[in-house]
Amino acid sequence: MAQVELIMPKMGESIMEATILKWVKNVGDSVDVDETILEIATDKVDSEVPSPVKGVIKEIFFQVDDVVEIEKVIAVIATEGEEVSSTPAPSMDKTPTANGKQNGKMESIPSPVSVNVPATVATNGTTKSDRFYSPLVKNMAKKENIGVVELDKIPGSGAKGRVTKKDMLNYISNRSSNTLVAPVTKAARSTSSPSGHDQPKISFDGGTEIVEMDRMRKLIAEHMVMSKHTSPHVTSFVEVDVTNIVNWRNKIKIDFQKTHGEKITFTPIFIEAVTKAIGDFPMINVSLDGTKIIVKKNINIGMAAALPSGNLIVPVIKNANHLNLLGLTKSVNDLATRARANKLKPEDIQEGTFTLTNVGTFGNVMGTPIINQPQVAIMAVGAIRKKPAVVETEYGDVIAIRHMMFLSLSYDHRIVDGFLGGSFLSRVGKYLEAFDGERTI
Repeated sequence: MAQVELIMPKMGESIMEATILKWVKNVGDSVDVDETILEIATDKVDSEVPSPVKGVIKEIFFQVDDVVEIEKVIAVIATEGEEVSSTPAPSMDKTPTANGKQNGKMESIPSPVSVNVPATVATNGTTKSDRFYSPLVKNMAKKENIGVVELDKIPGSGAKGRVTKKDMLNYISNRSSNTLVAPVTKAARSTSSPSGHDQPKISFDGGTEIVEMDRMRKLIAEHMVMSKHTSPHVTSFVEVDVTNIVNWRNKIKIDFQKTHGEKITFTPIFIEAVTKAIGDFPMINVSLDGTKIIVKKNINIGMAAALPSGNLIVPVIKNANHLNLLGLTKSVNDLATRARANKLKPEDIQEGTFTLTNVGTFGNVMGTPIINQPQVAIMAVGAIRKKPAVVETEYGDVIAIRHMMFLSLSYDHRIVDGFLGGSFLSRVGKYLEAFDGERTI
C-alpha cells in the first residue's frame, strides 16, 4: 500500500506557475501509467499531466482555474489496492486542525500534502502578514531587504491579487526612484496603458463589436509588455541577395520530397545560417540575470509559428547546430505541424536561446520583433521579392533581377551593443548569400 504525490511539473526556465484547465480524472477514478490526469496551461503552451504510476486518484487539492506554483502537490494517487472513497475531495477549503479533525470527523492527513494557506511573512523584522506570498517572493524580499510593510504595498497581478516574480522584479527595478510601478493586472489593462498613462476613452456606437481576449492572447499581451519593459530594444537591418537559395530550392524541392518524404521550405536554411553565425558570435546566445551574463553552450532555436486562432507559439529546435539541413527540415516540419494541431508538449517550447520569426509569410518585407524573454535577440526574415540589383562580375558591375530580402534583428541593448548586433546580422546575411547553388543533400 502506497501513496504517490502528483506534482505540478516544471514547464520551462521562466515559468513559475500553471493554470488548471480541466481534471480528466476525478477522485476514485483508476489511472494507468502515463494516462492523462489533468490539463494545464501556462503563458506558452497548453499541456497534459500524465500519471507517473498505476493506481486510483485518492485526493485532489486544486480546482479548475486555480493557479498553482510549479513543484506543488496537486493530487495524491493510491497504489497497490488501497481503498479510496469516490467522493470528490474538496479543494483548498479542506484545512486539517492540529488534532486531525476535519469537518467534525477524524481524518488521516496525507503526508506531505501542501495546502495553500495564508503565509506568515517576517522578512525584515517581526511584523507578520496574513497575505499569501510564495517562497520565491519571500526569498526575493529577503534578498532585497524588503520588509513586510513594504511588501504588503506591492500590487499583485497573480490570482486573487497574489504577488508574482514579475511583480517583484518590476518593483525592485523601480525601487531606487521610490516609484511603485503597478503590474499589468486585468483591471489596469482595462483602464491604463502599459506606460502608466490613461488611455484615450473609446466611444461605442451601433457599429461596434466588443470581443473579449482569449486566455492565450491575454498572456501574450502580458509577455510582450514585460519584454519591452525589461529590455531596451534596438533593431538593425540588412538586405540580402538570396537568389542562389531560391534557384536551388526550386530545382531540388520535388526530388527532395520524393526522396525524404518532407517538403523543404526556406526556414531550415535560415536556421542553418543563424546557427553558424551564433558559433561566430556566441554572446548573442546568452541571457541576463541581474548583472550576470548567462552564456548558453547549447544553440536552441525557437521558431515563431502562427496558430489557427491567430495567436503565436514558439516551439524550439534543440541543438540546432548539430543537425544537417535534412535534420533541420524534419524538425521544422514536425514542430510546425504539431503546433497547428495544438499537439506540442511542454518540452517542445522550453530552453530556447534565440528566436527566428518569418514575417515574410504574411507578405511583410521587414519587421521589428519583440524579444522573447529571457533571450537577448530575435531575428525576423521578410518576404523574398524580385528586384533590380547591382551585381559585381569579372566584366564589371551590371544590373540584374535578383531575389532580395530584408533581415532584421531586435536585441537587448543592455548586453548586446550595436557592433555585436550589427556584425551578427551581417554574418547571417553573408552565409545566406554564399549558399552553394550546387549543394547536394
